Amino acid sequence: MKVAVVGGGIVGLTTALKLNSELRNSNITVLAESYDDLVSYVAAGLFRVGHTYSGPTEEITQKLIHDSYSYYDEITKNYEPIQAGVGQSEAYMFSNFSTDIVQNKLMESVVPIYRKATDEEFNLIGKNHKYGCYFKTVVIQCQHHIPWAMNKLRAEGTNFMIKKIKSLKELADDYDFVFNCSGFGARELCNDKKMIPIRGQVIKVHAPWVKATFYSEIDTYIIPGVDGSCTLGGTRNFETFKKLICPHDTKSIRERCEELLPSLSKAQTLKYAVGLRPHREGGVRIEIEKISNGRGKTNVVHNYGHGGYGVSTAPGTAQYAVELAKDYHKSSNSKL
Repeated sequence: MKVAVVGGGIVGLTTALKLNSELRNSNITVLAESYDDLVSYVAAGLFRVGHTYSGPTEEITQKLIHDSYSYYDEITKNYEPIQAGVGQSEAYMFSNFSTDIVQNKLMESVVPIYRKATDEEFNLIGKNHKYGCYFKTVVIQCQHHIPWAMNKLRAEGTNFMIKKIKSLKELADDYDFVFNCSGFGARELCNDKKMIPIRGQVIKVHAPWVKATFYSEIDTYIIPGVDGSCTLGGTRNFETFKKLICPHDTKSIRERCEELLPSLSKAQTLKYAVGLRPHREGGVRIEIEKISNGRGKTNVVHNYGHGGYGVSTAPGTAQYAVELAKDYHKSSNSKL
């Protein structure tokens, strides 16, 4: 059976990995316009899901998060952090405005530790806060994880193609199943006007002495990777398509992060980056749709609209998308 995965980011590659493990006799091809200019590379990659994240139902949402954490946690047990780009991490969140910012029911039920910050832990940063929490989680650095995933896929026989898809109907003649992991591209590809860009700007710095993540009021964060680099952020600009580096944002991010952790003043800048988070009103779209181009027909499994939580929840949504396809096969006796 021939299967296409549209999208070369973290969601598409993780979906392809799940397909390889579940459909061993299939011919799987990943199609993407580019494998270099990915929003996945901009993401800091800390496994943290915010209050606004949602799947088809509350029960499914919790399953997506749980399955994702289990997937990454298993990788940390079998690969070195620099090898697969996934490592164990500790994180602190602080706020002066509300306990809602530091409390997170979605995370509390998944990660091994999630508790209030101690008095001593409030002193770890250079800014005073009223509320705080500590949790253990994982970090996924896509600069290392995506090449690891692609090498794994190639070893398993997955094909990679550079191709701009203007309509999913283009694939109806050649593939039995299409998994649509196109991220923000689904706005045009599926004419999905629920897709809204949320611009995020970050600074990547070299700061190997930073071993834990620090958040202040969600918008200011310091997230160390697995290789001594650190992501400083950030911004959340709704409904803007601008991908140019803004010097005012750069200055603000540096000032806020150095106020939070003064030692960052000596951190060398590695790069500036901007990405458009693929936010979708109503939550992640994971469902099956039949399409036809007049000559052939196929089934599309949509898996997009993760917002700022694509890196965190890609494994869970990939697993759910593959399960949907398998259930469809059982009920319709299709080729799958």
